[in-house]
Amino acid sequence: MKDFEKLILDNGLRVILAPLKSVMSTTAIVMCGAGSRYETKKTNGISHFLEHMFFKGTKARPTASDISHALDAIGADYNAFTGKEATAYHIKSATGHLPLVLDMLADMVWNSKFDKSEIEKERGVIIEELNMRSDTPMTKVAEVYESLLWGDQPLGWEIGGKKDNILKIQHQDFISYINERYSPHNMVVALAGNFNRGKALADIKRHFGGAKRHDVTAFKPISEAQRKQALNVYFKKTDQAHLILGFRGIKLGHPDRYIGAVLATILGGGMSSRLFTNVREKRGLAYYIRAENDSYLDTGTLAASAGVDLKRIDEAIKVILEDFRKISGSLVEGKELKKAKEYIKGKMILSWEDSRVVALSYGLDELGEGRVRTNAEILKQIDKVTSVDVLRLSKFLFTNSKLNLAVIGPFKEPERFRKLLKL
Repeated sequence: MKDFEKLILDNGLRVILAPLKSVMSTTAIVMCGAGSRYETKKTNGISHFLEHMFFKGTKARPTASDISHALDAIGADYNAFTGKEATAYHIKSATGHLPLVLDMLADMVWNSKFDKSEIEKERGVIIEELNMRSDTPMTKVAEVYESLLWGDQPLGWEIGGKKDNILKIQHQDFISYINERYSPHNMVVALAGNFNRGKALADIKRHFGGAKRHDVTAFKPISEAQRKQALNVYFKKTDQAHLILGFRGIKLGHPDRYIGAVLATILGGGMSSRLFTNVREKRGLAYYIRAENDSYLDTGTLAASAGVDLKRIDEAIKVILEDFRKISGSLVEGKELKKAKEYIKGKMILSWEDSRVVALSYGLDELGEGRVRTNAEILKQIDKVTSVDVLRLSKFLFTNSKLNLAVIGPFKEPERFRKLLKL
């Protein structure tokens, strides 16, 4: 049995079918190449607003409660998310309800009403979501960091948008954005679970095959001209400082992507990682500390994030920098390298027992790169990473000219941190 099957409908819609015979459920995901990166200053926030509105009533299901009641009545697990480069709507249910699930997803995407009263109500919901993110430093610091990296470019803007924009978006704006981004060839429908291939494919063709293809705009390439260390301090009265210290990294699909994953895991993956040990266990400087390697279509970043003691933030920054410095100065020992690779593989194997993770992984691969990587392929590539690879990528990434620090806390003299930013 193949891990997955890829088909392309006449209108360009890409379909990924991933059979999982050991489960009794199926996850269906509809993805679109829509997100804050494809917005303008005037429309920033509309991708996320639209995601909300797709759950607020269609011609066949006029109210939000009609949608939620129908899905709750089958015990479905459903949600959606908006990112910088993709938006997705997913429903997981017992396989017997897959026809309803596919009908529901198509109805939401193609037939949403965007009633004025619902727009006004959801406008308030989104404003409160933005307030929540702003009041949650652990979340807000990522936006501060991305703004530092990419500035006043779509990739540097907040996914949720600015309040002023949210207050102005109207019915026609949603229609225009759908016509701009939601073309079948800019979308992926992915299924993962124990389903009947023939019936599922017939339902997908019936619900999605009739949509007409139209042109979509490409993203604006990122402009990066950093030459020295950069700093962004966001003043906020808090009892804990939140920081992200990182470097400009590698883009989606880069040959070094697996090395980047191993490198980030050695530094901050799990409770035995270098950063967790040195920042939290040995010194008690932080509650959370981790490192991640994130990639976008033409750029990326590898960064450590932490919530640290206000009075000892300088020490925490120095310790984090020292760990970056050390790993770019000598080979990782075989035992530590093996542990990092097995950590990644183990976490991946466990997560892929969930049909939603499988559908999401395959769908994002296809949407972002035009190809799908199997679980086995990824595991094989992780196994190939060597200590020499890790050292090479560390030396390339961890330089002063790529170094960035974002901080949230009650700091009125931000320049104090600039003195610390040196490898």
